[in-house]
Amino acid sequence: MKKLFVLLITVGALSFLAAQTNADQKEIVVLLHGLGRGKSIMYPLRDHLRKEGFSVALVDYHSIGRSPQDILKDVALQIKSFTSDSAQTVHFVGHSLGGLLIRAYLDSVTVPHLGRIVLIGSPNGGTPFVDRFRETWWLKMVGPVASSLGTDAKSFPKTLRRPYYPVGIIAGNSSVINNEDLIPGDDDGIVPVESTTVEGMTDFFLVPVSHSFLPKDEMVMQQTSEFLKHGRFLHERNIVK
Repeated sequence: MKKLFVLLITVGALSFLAAQTNADQKEIVVLLHGLGRGKSIMYPLRDHLRKEGFSVALVDYHSIGRSPQDILKDVALQIKSFTSDSAQTVHFVGHSLGGLLIRAYLDSVTVPHLGRIVLIGSPNGGTPFVDRFRETWWLKMVGPVASSLGTDAKSFPKTLRRPYYPVGIIAGNSSVINNEDLIPGDDDGIVPVESTTVEGMTDFFLVPVSHSFLPKDEMVMQQTSEFLKHGRFLHERNIVK
């Protein structure tokens, strides 16, 4: 009886260690939300990625009234805490400003076991929306980071390097209002489709969704996990530039 008890304890301990090892081996996805939002906007995507077998870390930051550089300091500390001791592959997914912060972080920090990156509605080329409203009182209230997202040569997006990592771009082309006079061409209400692209991108996918709803859209979530797993989106022909 005593030997049986010891055997059961041993088997239980080994099962626990095996489960713990499997959990530790999960690839990590670091999620960053966009301007003026909180990490809760990324909860649906977090839950989806967990179901797809990833371990997910949420970065949270305050953006109102701050510069990109100040925000990046906070973001960098959090990312380091999630990834510094990890031997697993580390992926990144960012919505809007979150995508630019990911690019800025990877410009200055070497992440061991870096995986793939997905940028969702990020203004990689800046947005004429900011050009148009930069001097308005309400955009000034948002702070320096909002004003830095224009299309001029000194804007925050224009300071970022060409990606050296596999990056998938998801853009929206649905707007709740007719804003052709503000943002010519297809856009998601805030960012032109053309401005989401970046030189050297691996793949591109377009969805009929507006800017704020992109990170919660079912198709966006499915395509995000597809790119993280396979380095491509699900469509008949990948767009490589």
